[in-house]
Amino acid sequence: MDTVTLGLMASLIAGLGTGLGALPVLFSVNFTERFQGILLGLGGGVMLAATSFSLIIPGTEAAITQGFSQWVAALIISIGMILGGITLWIAHERFPHEHFFKGAEGGINQGKLAQIWLFVIAITLHNFPEGLAVGVGFGADNNSGAMALATGIGLQNMPEGLVVAIALKELNYSSGYALRVSTLTGLVEPVGGLIGASIVSIAQPFLPWAMAFAAGAMLFVIIDEILPEINEKGLAQEGTMGVMLGFVIMMVMDIALAG
Repeated sequence: MDTVTLGLMASLIAGLGTGLGALPVLFSVNFTERFQGILLGLGGGVMLAATSFSLIIPGTEAAITQGFSQWVAALIISIGMILGGITLWIAHERFPHEHFFKGAEGGINQGKLAQIWLFVIAITLHNFPEGLAVGVGFGADNNSGAMALATGIGLQNMPEGLVVAIALKELNYSSGYALRVSTLTGLVEPVGGLIGASIVSIAQPFLPWAMAFAAGAMLFVIIDEILPEINEKGLAQEGTMGVMLGFVIMMVMDIALAG
């Protein structure tokens, strides 16, 4: 398959991880606050490792391969990451959304939207850069590395989908509704995947910039979304262990599968 098709399909499969992870809400299973903290940290650790090993390092190598010096390559990656972070920052400022534990953010018209849709917008803002990263990954001419990235994002989406579904259940929504919403929040990832894969397939010189942009956007999500959510729940230690475990899992996958 061509780059665009691979990026689209891989990001779709990764996005469906949210629904797969939310399946336990259909059964009478009690998840403790500590377990949820570990799950949040696990997802953050996977994203952090993916940012480092699957985006920043390949992006730097791509820039050097294009003839740039190491210093210029470092500058390209740095600027691209900053642009990615700023873009997500602006999106968070402009789009009204609400976190499960941090509360409402972005804009002044939040009262006009149902609480559930504020949650959906928040998860959508979270998932888009993940899909973008997967799509861009397939433009690096390293399908094994891109598959490792897509697999890691899919694994990260599973605990995220479960936490979202649990939070919806706590808001007295039905199990079926919680599962449907959790699944739908992941379907923005194929959109990001299609955009990312299309950009790098049309113009290979944009590959380092695109990978850096996706890395910056994902890093913003980790720092602005996941870590504060863990702290708001008062589960810093559990979250820290989850981050470390997630980082190690993604690191091993990247080394083993991207060889």
